[in-house]
Amino acid sequence: MVAKQLSVFIENRQGRLGEVLKVLKTNGVNILSLSLADTTEYGLLRLIVNNPELGKEKLAEDGFSTMLTDVIILQINHEAGSLQGLLQILSDSDVNIEYMYGLSIDGDEASVVLKTSDLEKADAVFTKNGVKTLSHKEIK
Repeated sequence: MVAKQLSVFIENRQGRLGEVLKVLKTNGVNILSLSLADTTEYGLLRLIVNNPELGKEKLAEDGFSTMLTDVIILQINHEAGSLQGLLQILSDSDVNIEYMYGLSIDGDEASVVLKTSDLEKADAVFTKNGVKTLSHKEIK
């Protein structure tokens, strides 16, 4: 099951992240998870939000460069080795993980956001192996 990630390219300068967050707040877009990577000149903010299309629209209206990306939200047990075992399934199927980050939602299980080299194949591998993936409707 594929979900949408909102990505925002921002200048690496004081206050710019706050400006992004203010636009989202003003428009009722709730952040469920985020990851921020930076270089000396810019940052890449990846977000899982309750309404990615609205977030993209409102940020673009405010002059931010944004895009929506398909990702997989993977639910895992809170047990040592659970994530490694699930990632081994991907590796054994020749699917590369491009990046991942944690997602905080209510419940007894942990969740991570995955971007892979082949999302369709990764989704099929998880489905075949009975691994729970989450849709945007399930995490809102």
